Order: sequence, then structure tokens, then C-alpha cells
Amino acid sequence: MSVPTSSSSSNKSDQLGFTHRFIPSGGENDKAGLTLLLLHGTGGNEDDLLPLGRELDLNAGLISPRGKILEAGRIPRFFRRLAEGIFDIEDLKFRSQELAGFVEKASRVYGFDSHKVIAVGYSNGANIAASMLLLTPQILSGAILFRAMVPLVPDNLPDLSDKRIFMSSGLRDPIATRQEAERLSGLLKQAGAVVDLQWQDSGHELIQDDIQAAKEWLHLLKKRKKKV
Repeated sequence: MSVPTSSSSSNKSDQLGFTHRFIPSGGENDKAGLTLLLLHGTGGNEDDLLPLGRELDLNAGLISPRGKILEAGRIPRFFRRLAEGIFDIEDLKFRSQELAGFVEKASRVYGFDSHKVIAVGYSNGANIAASMLLLTPQILSGAILFRAMVPLVPDNLPDLSDKRIFMSSGLRDPIATRQEAERLSGLLKQAGAVVDLQWQDSGHELIQDDIQAAKEWLHLLKKRKKKV
């Protein structure tokens, strides 16, 4: 699937602090619709999830930053880890706040509605999206989390009663295991979020069934918001 040319520039990347891509919504007014915050997995970049974002919603605005952490000096991530599945919690907290600030500033620079941002994250990107929900819940109206695990447990859970979250996890995932996915789902529900956790016959890789399920969930979410 082809994706329209981004309107991002090196000057705006310098201004906002993240190398990124931005594609305006397909509607006449960016403020009329959703903006998808696309968060890549380990080793990805700002271009990786653009086709996925457009497949999920033909009309949504797309904002896609590149993670700043370079693991082994060359592999982009959104926050540091000490080992597989063991996160640097202080760095995660800092990077979550930093990414939240990026979204706030980007909404002013590009003119999209900061109250209509849904994170779409895969693996490392899903984990920082979950962290943002727990630490800076005002930034996201919801999230689509592919292969997510518990990033951290805050001292005080936020009120997520106005958030709707879709999780898609692999039954055979050796990294974001079933136990981890269920823990995260439970934590988000404990904070009041409405969580739809679906299981795919896969490992850690993303498959078409993930995309189709997320697309249907997002379509229903938009229909519901139109009725409110």
C-alpha cells in the first residue's frame, strides 16, 4: 500500500526533538478526525508503520517518530533495556514523558487535535505506548497495542476510565508472553480502561489477522464516538 508523502521536514524534526514523519488526515480539516501515533518496534524507524497506519484508517492523520535510543549503537528503540524483557525503568519514565511532550508540541505545529490521538505500537513501541497510558494518560485517547508487555507498575494508577484499548497478542510469543499480556490487560482494566484483548495464532511477529482485528476495532470505536 502506498502512503502519501510526509509533510515533515528536518527543521520540524529539530524543533520537535524527534526525527519523524507526519501525514495530515484525509479529511478537509485535521481537527475533524483521529491522529494515529505510530510507534515502531526494536530496530524500526519512522517509516516502518506508515503503511500499517494507512491500512488501519484511510483518513486518519499519521505521526510517526523514530526512537532515540540506539541499542548496540545502531538499533533504534524508544527506551533502554538491561536485557531481554528487563527494562531500565528510570529511562522508560523519562522517555515516556519526552514522547508525550513531542505529541503535545506536534499537535500545535501540525494543527491536529491533541485530544484525538490513538497510539499504535508494536513490541517496543507498544510498551512505551502502555507506559504513556500509565504515566501521561492525558496524551492518548486510546491505544492499539501489538505484542505488548507490562512496561512498569506506577505507584498510583491513573484514571483510565475514558480510555479504550485494543491488545493483540500471540499465543506462541516467547517475548511478550501470554502471562505478560494478561498482566498488562489486568493492570489497564484495574485503572478503569475498557480493554479488548485478542489472541492470534502466532509468535512475536505481526500477522494479517492482527491488522484486520485492529482495523475492525478502530472502525467500531469511530462509530461509537460519532454517536456521542
